[in-house]
Amino acid sequence: MRQERRQVPDGRRAHAPGRRRQRHRRLRRSGTKPGPTVNALSAQSLQELGIDISAETPKAITEQMIRDADVVITLGRDAHVEPVDGTRVENWDTDEPSERGIDGIERMRLVRDDITHRVDTLRVQLLNT
Repeated sequence: MRQERRQVPDGRRAHAPGRRRQRHRRLRRSGTKPGPTVNALSAQSLQELGIDISAETPKAITEQMIRDADVVITLGRDAHVEPVDGTRVENWDTDEPSERGIDGIERMRLVRDDITHRVDTLRVQLLNT
């Protein structure tokens, strides 16, 4: 999983408009292969929306985190977690603009927007269950 993709959902989730805490819903961000620091372009793309993740530290997902979750989302073709009974695992094969020659901050904006749409859809699904 590309490091920068993991950082977008967490930043967007923490700053979602109208976000209400649900006692039975807890969201966490972690990665299958976390890097040592937050990706600068991820941070910049979120900062454009007023979201600051620069102080965040990437974390590795653990088997216990998977067991404790109702839903685990992996991002990208290379991300994989071992399924655990009782936990729904989905892979979001997100848009990869670099395959179309789009790089840098423009690439991250497209990735950010793709993930934001998916997170918003998942939020609605979870709130209605």
